[in-house]
Amino acid sequence: MTLREKIVYTAMKLFSVKGYESTSLTDILDAAGTSKGGFYNHFKSKDELFYAVLKEARKIWRECCFHGLDEIEDPIEKLKAFLLNYKDRYLKNSKSFPGGCIFITFSVGLNGKRPDLTSDITEKFNNLKQMIKSFLDKAKETGKIGADTDTAGASEIIFSTMLGSSVLHRADRSEDNLDHTIGTLIDFIDSLVQKADNKAN
Repeated sequence: MTLREKIVYTAMKLFSVKGYESTSLTDILDAAGTSKGGFYNHFKSKDELFYAVLKEARKIWRECCFHGLDEIEDPIEKLKAFLLNYKDRYLKNSKSFPGGCIFITFSVGLNGKRPDLTSDITEKFNNLKQMIKSFLDKAKETGKIGADTDTAGASEIIFSTMLGSSVLHRADRSEDNLDHTIGTLIDFIDSLVQKADNKAN
């Protein structure tokens, strides 16, 4: 691991626990075992480091949450697999994110203070919501769920519960509670399929 990579990974862990503003450059340098000179050889500022951390965190998020999804054709099963990946591979990933979801930490900690840093995160949250809706829309088109299903409303429920589960998991670190919350979401998705099956019969 290069010094640059070490600084990024160290900062990512600290940011996930303490937030961006509460983590000083000295905290990062001490944890990474480097000097200001070593830092400024790779980054012009702490803000530049923020974007490097954000890029790496997104890469990890994609690797965790999209694992195996390309092998699944059914949009409902793909959505359920995505949620299980989010729970088991991402939220429980204490090695990379000991403080929980770093995007939630950034969004809450910097809300209203640094819109220059959070605007991109907000956009990605909206993209996630649209991705969830696209899975449901595809299921609707193929008759997997009913034609009268409010996919926008269902997507909002799923998205909001995902974010809520992340916040609660950060607070209580209970895997049982996390399993229950995501399990409830999957039950909700299954209920949409069940309604379609009942109408078909």
